[in-house]
Amino acid sequence: MPQPKPNFQRMMQIIDSVFSTRNDPNQLQVNTKIIKKLQSLHQATLTELTDENGPLIWILMIPTTKNIMQDFVDRRISEKVLFDRTEPGQTFDCIYLCSATTLPEYRGKGATKALCLKGIAEIKTTFPIKALFVWPFTKEGNALALSLAKASALPLFVRKDG
Repeated sequence: MPQPKPNFQRMMQIIDSVFSTRNDPNQLQVNTKIIKKLQSLHQATLTELTDENGPLIWILMIPTTKNIMQDFVDRRISEKVLFDRTEPGQTFDCIYLCSATTLPEYRGKGATKALCLKGIAEIKTTFPIKALFVWPFTKEGNALALSLAKASALPLFVRKDG
């Protein structure tokens, strides 16, 4: 079995330190089954920038419905339930900006924003997207979401911790 490329381990450490997904059963635990469903929702749900050492940026966006968005933003449902209720074949009108993970040396250069905007644009070619929403874990994540909303001319809804 081949060894993971060096950037893969670094990305996993960033994800563990920022999101602590392994310690929170209400967060989405990305695995092969989840990836398959994400890709059935839309090909642009998962986007990455890589080089010969592995991933540099990972983006995860989930298109969903306004009702699911509202339940999530208002803390009536978890991230996991949001994902479980979002099914292929629905008409999606919102995008959940789930996560953007970038290696430190690639931050602040616009590449993460550009990758996100590309994904939003691709999803908008298939679905009538009217809003973005986010559950920010860092000030940088919140700033990115605000910047994406402005650049895509879409309103941004924010889930507050609570």
